Amino acid sequence: MRLATIRTADGTRAVRVDGAAAVEIGYPDLGALLQQPGWRAEAASADGPRHATAALDYAPPVPAPEKIFCVGLNYRSHILEMGREVPAHPTVFAKFARALVGAHDPVRLPAGSTQVDWEAELGVVVGAPVRHATPDQARAAIAGYTVVNDVTARDFQFRTPQWLQGKTFEASTPVGPWLVVTDEPGGRELTCAVDGELVQKADTADLVFDPVTLVAYLSQIITLVPGDLIATGTPGGVGHARTPPRYLRAGSELVTRVEGIGECRNPLRG
Repeated sequence: MRLATIRTADGTRAVRVDGAAAVEIGYPDLGALLQQPGWRAEAASADGPRHATAALDYAPPVPAPEKIFCVGLNYRSHILEMGREVPAHPTVFAKFARALVGAHDPVRLPAGSTQVDWEAELGVVVGAPVRHATPDQARAAIAGYTVVNDVTARDFQFRTPQWLQGKTFEASTPVGPWLVVTDEPGGRELTCAVDGELVQKADTADLVFDPVTLVAYLSQIITLVPGDLIATGTPGGVGHARTPPRYLRAGSELVTRVEGIGECRNPLRG
């Protein structure tokens, strides 16, 4: 089942995407839907107004999550290219909701940065409150998966040991186009392309800390709630690690795909 938040002339709507049609579920966005204990059954049985999928304007699946956790250094290939050791614990930082844009929205390149980089990622959306979770509880708390690109201003990121300032520029992080409701992501191909050139390609099986482990770990710190987003980290192939380094520029197109989950296709604007 694919669930999305779309923009309409009357505001945003939560929808189930079924082939050529998107069916309204009766909530303004997926964040509101996921607050309902029986959201899966409600979404599956909804029969509201329909929209042609070819004309959909996607907002981020959960437009304003309470929390956005990101994980750094979580693919073995990326850890090696950045010259670091495999961590014993997840490297965690955060974003704010104003950083998020939809699957086809422009990504705004940060003013004042000359080192804006791509980071294709598998996104995890929480579907139930969870605290101090066991692995089974963590698995049950996952609503499903989406596509994220953690576009990063490297020059701002590495000004200090804390990464947040390079990671949460406004309108910089595409997410979507939808939430795929599934129990396990399995090993899926993850790719990123810039102007049609493949720059990242990996399998999510290369994750050091998988989604269940991340949900369980983060739930030790704070209660995770429906709609929370976890960006699970990026593989090798980032521009900053190339020789010479390569960065994003206005006018380019950024395409982020996760096999069986979806694709974000975003123009870059200055």
